Amino acid sequence: MSGGLPASDPGLSYAHGTGTTALLGETIGANLARTARTWPDREALVDVAAGRRWTYAAFDADVDRLARALLASGIAKGDRVGIWAVNRAEWVLVQYATARVGAVMVNINPAYRTHEVRFVLRQAGVRLLFASLSHKSSDYRAMVEEVRGDCHELREVVYFGDPGWAAFTARGEAGDRSELAAREAELSCDDPINIQYTSGTTGFPKGATLSHHNILNNGYFVGELVKYSEQDRICVPVPFYHCFGMVMANLAATSHGACMVIPAPSFEPRASLEAVQRERCTALYGVPTMFIAELNLPDFASYDLSTLRTGIMAGSPCPVEVMKRVVAEMHMAEVAICYGMTETSPVSLQTRTDDDLEHRTATVGRVLPHLEVKIVDPATGVTQPRGRTGELCTRGYSVMLGYWDEPEKSAEVIDAGRWMHTGDLAMMREDGYVEIVGRIKDMIIRGGENIYPREIEEFLYAHPKIRDVQVVGVPDEKYGEEVLACVIPHDEGDPLTLEELHAFCRGRLAHYKVPSRLSILDAFPMTVSGKVRKIELRERYRD
Repeated sequence: MSGGLPASDPGLSYAHGTGTTALLGETIGANLARTARTWPDREALVDVAAGRRWTYAAFDADVDRLARALLASGIAKGDRVGIWAVNRAEWVLVQYATARVGAVMVNINPAYRTHEVRFVLRQAGVRLLFASLSHKSSDYRAMVEEVRGDCHELREVVYFGDPGWAAFTARGEAGDRSELAAREAELSCDDPINIQYTSGTTGFPKGATLSHHNILNNGYFVGELVKYSEQDRICVPVPFYHCFGMVMANLAATSHGACMVIPAPSFEPRASLEAVQRERCTALYGVPTMFIAELNLPDFASYDLSTLRTGIMAGSPCPVEVMKRVVAEMHMAEVAICYGMTETSPVSLQTRTDDDLEHRTATVGRVLPHLEVKIVDPATGVTQPRGRTGELCTRGYSVMLGYWDEPEKSAEVIDAGRWMHTGDLAMMREDGYVEIVGRIKDMIIRGGENIYPREIEEFLYAHPKIRDVQVVGVPDEKYGEEVLACVIPHDEGDPLTLEELHAFCRGRLAHYKVPSRLSILDAFPMTVSGKVRKIELRERYRD
């Protein structure tokens, strides 16, 4: 049949992703098992720093053993299992083993300190915690011991790199595979499987709750759009605790039979390029500041990056000159730009491998298959014409189940039509590509990390010298934005110093949230209704 109306009004800022590839309707554990049967001898995981590597057959077997250990430890379907660690092979094993038994893995940012980790462990009701022993200046064991008495549901803590890890995994040696098979048979792809904490405007992070279906499909289709196959090897310097690492890298890899390469526990530009060269990686991930750091290495030209073909850049806009160098000097002609948020598993928009430089630097791509996006008037909810700015909304398989144990907060961002309201101001072009032009919320993006001022303000109110505080983002050449604390002191004769502020935050607040700048004020600019004009503060300190 021909003729008739188009599927939707092409003049409206609405787009739906079509495609010939169907959504995956299986659990993460089942998908991994299928991949391991298909490519048992291909490499699945390489931990460069530790000098360890796994084929898919070996990786699947170790995931099974850890899954049986979880069952032997009494972990039931739906129990929350926390992971507070930097990138290492054990992180990936925990990711897939918890999925295989139907436990809900709770990602905890390794930069968190006692103030934040206590809240997360309590709010999610974490029963078992896997953690790093230490990394750089972070003593995770000491911090866990400090908060453990306040976390009454926490039964056991297992540290990577400690004999306790080997003892824990050994519990799976005697485990009955039939018991694990029975557990897997109870699982649905719509079960919650992951909680990722994203900073909230109410003062504490909110736990975005994601299902197998959410994150497996998002990882799969991100991989489809950069044309992954079992031949690809993905260098992953981005953190696993974030969707960028565990979904866009790990799940994209395992759903295509590709290899995950961990260059270092945390980002090091030299280690990343060494891993690409040594492991013959075909893809490299990072936020723009990571690529800038790699390109600016004095010996950058000495690395053989000729095997690179693609990769993903996300977190903040990429400067044109940086993109030119990534394509020309890093051989990443098919690099993709992705846009999303934790609440949408995360990617909603992505550029394609054949997009030109302008689309890769001025837009965040177009909608993924099986998803919808629209741009609406923030006040009325009415879909805007193309070319007009409004709030970006997305709908489809990727929208989270909700915020953990916070139905009211969930209802604030997911409307009755199941549209997720991103809070970002955007504009859809005639060709369906989307530009992000601003933010409705006051969110600060520092080096790819999302920071909500209210959380920092709530924390700083406890300082004895602070009577009132407002936190805003100010432009920064290196990180995109930096955190500025505008403070009204209790005693004008004894104002707060930046050194005192840093000392108060040290060890209690993640480093990227600690204000790098401080301004002492007598009063804040206010609206006639008594609200602080944060936009005026941002403008005042723009330079």
